[in-house]
Amino acid sequence: MLSRHLAHRIALRPTAKAVRLAHSLSALRLNTVNEQDVEHFSKILPKTSVLSTLAPVSTASSELEIYNTDWINKYHGKSTTVLRPRTTKEVSEIVKWCHERRIGIVPQGGNTGLVGGSVPVNDELVLSLGNMNKIRSFDPVSGILVADAGCILESLSEYLAPENHIMPLDLGAKGSCQIGGNVATNAGGLRLLRYGSLHGSVLGLEVVLPDGTILDQLSVLRKDNTGYDLKQLFIGSEGTLGIITGVSILTAPAPNASNNVILALPSFDNVKPLYQEAKRQLSEILSAFEFIDRTAYDLAVKHGQGRALNEEDVEGAECFVLVETSGGNREHDEAASISKLNGLLESLLEADQPLINTGVLSQSPAQFAQLWAIREGLTEAVSKEGKAYKYDISIPLGSFQEVVDTTREHLRSKGLMRDDAVKYVVGYGHVGDGNLHLNVIAAAFTPEIEAALEPFVYELVSKYKGSVSAEHGIGLMKTHALHYSKNATSIELMKRIKNLFDPHGILNPGKVLP
Repeated sequence: MLSRHLAHRIALRPTAKAVRLAHSLSALRLNTVNEQDVEHFSKILPKTSVLSTLAPVSTASSELEIYNTDWINKYHGKSTTVLRPRTTKEVSEIVKWCHERRIGIVPQGGNTGLVGGSVPVNDELVLSLGNMNKIRSFDPVSGILVADAGCILESLSEYLAPENHIMPLDLGAKGSCQIGGNVATNAGGLRLLRYGSLHGSVLGLEVVLPDGTILDQLSVLRKDNTGYDLKQLFIGSEGTLGIITGVSILTAPAPNASNNVILALPSFDNVKPLYQEAKRQLSEILSAFEFIDRTAYDLAVKHGQGRALNEEDVEGAECFVLVETSGGNREHDEAASISKLNGLLESLLEADQPLINTGVLSQSPAQFAQLWAIREGLTEAVSKEGKAYKYDISIPLGSFQEVVDTTREHLRSKGLMRDDAVKYVVGYGHVGDGNLHLNVIAAAFTPEIEAALEPFVYELVSKYKGSVSAEHGIGLMKTHALHYSKNATSIELMKRIKNLFDPHGILNPGKVLP
């Protein structure tokens, strides 16, 4: 499980973005939770499921801190009340009351998001779904799993393992994140290259709408061509249109043969031809192709995420690539995978102009996990190093390093590349789907650094015709930047949809839409 590194909150002067947000939220005229509301919620839920600093509950405010603070300690809410329902009916009753009283609600899963989408902007009610953690059904023939929204992703994977199936997504935060939050943010992760996005693997949803109505679209059908596919509206909506309480998802047969190799490259320019060569030689067994720049790798080693290569192997390396293969037949695919990976290594090393300096092929399940630990531990390593400004962007593969370098030089020109301001600018990500995680690691979050980064980064992404959010969502962080990836017509249609579903604006106010 990813740990939190909570620090003392730094008093910052309001940014222009914060001022714009305050004006937009005040226009909603939402009400604050009061003691009468808490008393009503206590009739719906057991005492242990109601946390509130208000009477008659009177919880210590320190107990609410984990719900009011995001994982990277950048966004802080002031909610007085957290509710932890166990059933969809309880969620419905809570939402119905809030709709009538016009109380803002922030749906919260594992709270592992990186854009402030799962914490209150002000003092909205937090609806934590962690108690909704039951697996409703699994069909081993079709591979269809139906589960409560609060099920932790890793727990679902452990449940499926004896059934020889796996979840179609895998994330570094799998020990904390919940499947409902994954769907609400359309999380991508490490398996997207092989299994596609949640827009394809999610078959049905159960959703509580902003007026408390339960929308039961928890289908287990692979094909249903009857009218509008309503579930797609909620996938990636970040809790602004409805609260996901149940998920029906198509799981994948577990690969019986998996192998990986980490490669050290002398230049980022070699990543693109290496990816082309890997696709050509590995073909259908290629399941992951991950990029890590040198600084990110060094930080992972520094902060205890493992060491994939010895010091001699990393010497002269500008970046690294982790390649995974997987197949269903242990005897055939294990041998074929190792043979193909060895063949790939040999061809890369023996070329007239080698694309790699060296590489290490995993020789055991333990070493396989060790190589993945480097990649999966990058987010935690970055957080241990400092306060991270995180930009999850989609851009053409060939521009990954250019964007990282351009951002670093821009900050240097502002005099911000120093130990007490910006310490590092690093990049890593999913090559197969053009997703770069640009991380600017600072000593502290400051208005000066934010002003230097925004809108600079978003303008840079727009220059490459990219997306300002590849998989983390918009949340609170990027509402003002939505127009860099969506035109005015698209944004206007989104606003109409939001108003149709949630005319009072009670669900996750201040998120997604400007």
